[in-house]
This record gives sequence, structure tokens and C-alpha cells, in this order.
Amino acid sequence: MKNYFKGRHFQKDIILVAVGYYFRFSLSYRDVVEILRDRGIIIHHTTVMRWVHNYGPLFKLLWRKQRDTHSQSWRVDETYIKTKGRWHYFYRAIDSHGLTLDFELRKHRDYQSAYHFLKRLLTTYGRPDCLVTDQYAGTLKAIKQVIKDGLLVKANHQCSKYRNNLIEQDHRLIKHVSVKSRGFQSLRIGLKTLSGIEVMHQLHKVSQREPSLFGFSSSQSLVELLVQ
Repeated sequence: MKNYFKGRHFQKDIILVAVGYYFRFSLSYRDVVEILRDRGIIIHHTTVMRWVHNYGPLFKLLWRKQRDTHSQSWRVDETYIKTKGRWHYFYRAIDSHGLTLDFELRKHRDYQSAYHFLKRLLTTYGRPDCLVTDQYAGTLKAIKQVIKDGLLVKANHQCSKYRNNLIEQDHRLIKHVSVKSRGFQSLRIGLKTLSGIEVMHQLHKVSQREPSLFGFSSSQSLVELLVQ
């Protein structure tokens, strides 16, 4: 863990509390600064911003290495995220238990974006017993292509508006946390920030399956992620 925080002016505990609050709750950088100031820690909001941009991708990398066991019934969908004043598309996949499988921020909602996301998802986790999507034309075209590639069996794909409600509800929690960002300045910055938010959301969902007597702690969860 020391290598991740080498050269930082602040201790790792302070950094993890700051980014943990930002990724877990609907807070601005200035909100995090105010919370830390009440605890005797004086810091500038741009420092918190740099931490978020730096550690979001790191947490995503460490989370992917864990490869938790998932169910074989998946939901795939995309939601809108504002980037540089324009709407872009955040592709996400979860299993039937609500646990996150993968995510990706793309410029367009089209065949290429859907195919790229689905191909990576299926290559990483293998064939599911059931893959549920909406009926958007670009997504259906991408499904046909991954079936042709041998990554998915046609009988295992379903189009169901109601069975996809699970991921629709999950979108809301992600967007709620990022609401105070008022959009991102670029796709790169957006993905860095959303990576941290997604990982924190996943850690919280996993914790709810095995409730702790003392409840969930964002900073402690990040500590455990870093030492694995």
C-alpha cells in the first residue's frame, strides 16, 4: 500500500477518507473540504480533485483483479452522463444479485459502443446462462455480432423491459452520487471519477450481503481493497 501513497503530502488515511466520502456520497469537492476542516484537516478542493482522478482508476484496477463470483444471469444497459456540456453514455452490466460486472463511458450510443462493451464483458466472464438487454437497435445488432463471434448463444439472450428494471434502479444510485459534479470536463476525467464511484458502490453492495455490526465504512473498505 505504501507505493500507492508515496510522495503524497498527506497521510494515506486522510486521502482514503476524502476520496471515500466523495465516491460514496453526493458531495462536491468543496463539501469534502468542509467536512475535513471540521476535523482539523486543512486542504484545498483541487487537491481532493487530484486524488479522485488519481485513485479512481487504481481502485478500478484492484477491483477487477478480485474477480468475485457472480451469478450467470446478467443485465446490460446504458444511462446518460453529461460530459463537457453534452450527453454521453455510460454502459453498465450487473448480475441478478445486483453486483457490478463491468462499466464503460462512451461518446455514442450505437452499435460500435455496444459491441465493444459486450465483447469485453463476454471475453472476461465467459458465456452467461441469461443476458437481458433492452430493444435498442444498436444493442441488438451488437448481440447478433457477439453470437456470430461465438461469445454468446442466441437462446441465452432475452429482450425484456421489466427484467431490466434491476439495472435501471442501479443506474439511479450511480447518478445520485455524481449529481454534484454538474458534468465532467472530458470523457477521460469522467471515466476516472465514475470508476471510483462504481467501485465504491460495488463494495457497498457486497457489504450488504454480509451486514456488519458497525455498518459500512467507505475508507475501511478502500483499505481492504488496497491490501488484497
